Amino acid sequence: MTTITAYIIAAFAEIGGCFSFWSWLKFGKPAWWIVPGMALLALFAYALTWVDSAAAGRAYAAYGGIYILASLVWMMTVEGMRPDRFDLIGVALCLIGAGIIIFAPRS
Repeated sequence: MTTITAYIIAAFAEIGGCFSFWSWLKFGKPAWWIVPGMALLALFAYALTWVDSAAAGRAYAAYGGIYILASLVWMMTVEGMRPDRFDLIGVALCLIGAGIIIFAPRS
Protein backbone atom coordinates (compact mmCIF):
# COMPACT_ATOMS: atom_id res chain seq x y z
CA MET A 1 0.00 0.00 0.00
CA THR A 2 1.29 3.43 -0.84
CA THR A 3 1.75 6.20 1.69
CA ILE A 4 -0.85 8.35 -0.06
CA THR A 5 -3.42 5.52 0.06
CA ALA A 6 -2.79 5.01 3.78
CA TYR A 7 -3.20 8.75 4.36
CA ILE A 8 -6.47 8.87 2.39
CA ILE A 9 -7.92 5.94 4.34
CA ALA A 10 -6.77 7.50 7.61
CA ALA A 11 -8.21 10.90 6.70
CA PHE A 12 -11.69 9.70 5.82
CA ALA A 13 -11.75 7.38 8.84
CA GLU A 14 -10.79 10.27 11.13
CA ILE A 15 -13.26 12.68 9.57
CA GLY A 16 -16.07 10.10 9.63
CA GLY A 17 -15.32 9.24 13.25
CA CYS A 18 -15.25 12.86 14.33
CA PHE A 19 -18.36 13.65 12.29
CA SER A 20 -20.30 10.96 14.15
CA PHE A 21 -19.55 12.74 17.44
CA TRP A 22 -20.33 16.11 15.81
CA SER A 23 -23.67 14.75 14.58
CA TRP A 24 -24.55 13.36 18.01
CA LEU A 25 -23.65 16.53 19.91
CA LYS A 26 -24.59 19.24 17.39
CA PHE A 27 -27.35 17.68 15.30
CA GLY A 28 -29.10 15.65 18.00
CA LYS A 29 -28.42 12.26 16.46
CA PRO A 30 -28.83 9.25 18.78
CA ALA A 31 -25.92 8.41 21.11
CA TRP A 32 -25.33 5.11 19.30
CA TRP A 33 -23.85 7.19 16.45
CA ILE A 34 -20.61 7.34 18.45
CA VAL A 35 -20.14 3.55 18.20
CA PRO A 36 -19.23 3.54 14.49
CA GLY A 37 -17.39 6.79 15.15
CA MET A 38 -15.11 5.09 17.66
CA ALA A 39 -14.49 2.23 15.22
CA LEU A 40 -13.57 4.73 12.51
CA LEU A 41 -11.21 6.57 14.86
CA ALA A 42 -9.51 3.26 15.67
CA LEU A 43 -9.16 2.58 11.92
CA PHE A 44 -7.67 6.06 11.51
CA ALA A 45 -4.98 5.37 14.12
CA TYR A 46 -4.26 1.93 12.66
CA ALA A 47 -4.05 3.26 9.09
CA LEU A 48 -1.36 5.74 10.05
CA THR A 49 0.84 2.80 11.10
CA TRP A 50 0.84 1.65 7.46
CA VAL A 51 2.95 4.66 6.47
CA ASP A 52 6.56 3.78 5.79
CA SER A 53 8.37 6.32 7.95
CA ALA A 54 11.18 6.06 10.46
CA ALA A 55 9.54 8.77 12.60
CA ALA A 56 5.91 8.87 13.65
CA GLY A 57 6.05 12.65 13.94
CA ARG A 58 7.10 13.00 10.30
CA ALA A 59 4.29 10.68 9.19
CA TYR A 60 1.77 12.71 11.21
CA ALA A 61 3.09 16.04 9.91
CA ALA A 62 2.75 14.97 6.28
CA TYR A 63 -0.69 13.51 7.02
CA GLY A 64 -1.91 16.98 8.03
CA GLY A 65 -1.96 18.24 4.44
CA ILE A 66 -3.87 15.20 3.21
CA TYR A 67 -6.32 15.56 6.09
CA ILE A 68 -7.04 19.18 5.18
CA LEU A 69 -7.79 18.23 1.56
CA ALA A 70 -9.99 15.32 2.69
CA SER A 71 -11.86 17.68 5.04
CA LEU A 72 -12.75 19.97 2.16
CA VAL A 73 -13.84 17.00 0.04
CA TRP A 74 -16.01 15.86 2.99
CA MET A 75 -17.47 19.36 3.31
CA MET A 76 -18.43 19.31 -0.38
CA THR A 77 -19.76 15.76 -0.65
CA VAL A 78 -21.36 15.16 2.76
CA GLU A 79 -22.25 18.65 3.94
CA GLY A 80 -23.04 20.11 0.51
CA MET A 81 -20.89 23.24 0.95
CA ARG A 82 -18.38 24.51 -1.58
CA PRO A 83 -14.94 25.64 -0.48
CA ASP A 84 -14.12 29.28 -1.11
CA ARG A 85 -10.90 30.60 -2.65
CA PHE A 86 -9.23 30.89 0.76
CA ASP A 87 -9.97 27.22 1.46
CA LEU A 88 -8.41 26.31 -1.88
CA ILE A 89 -5.34 28.50 -1.37
CA GLY A 90 -4.87 27.10 2.12
CA VAL A 91 -5.14 23.49 1.02
CA ALA A 92 -2.71 24.11 -1.85
CA LEU A 93 -0.12 25.46 0.58
CA CYS A 94 -0.66 22.53 2.93
CA LEU A 95 -0.32 19.98 0.12
CA ILE A 96 2.94 21.58 -0.99
CA GLY A 97 4.24 21.22 2.56
CA ALA A 98 3.00 17.63 2.85
CA GLY A 99 4.56 16.78 -0.51
CA ILE A 100 7.93 18.12 0.59
CA ILE A 101 7.78 16.00 3.73
CA ILE A 102 6.55 12.85 1.93
CA PHE A 103 8.74 12.94 -1.17
CA ALA A 104 11.96 14.48 0.19
CA PRO A 105 14.97 12.25 -0.46
CA ARG A 106 16.22 10.81 2.82
CA SER A 107 19.15 8.55 3.46
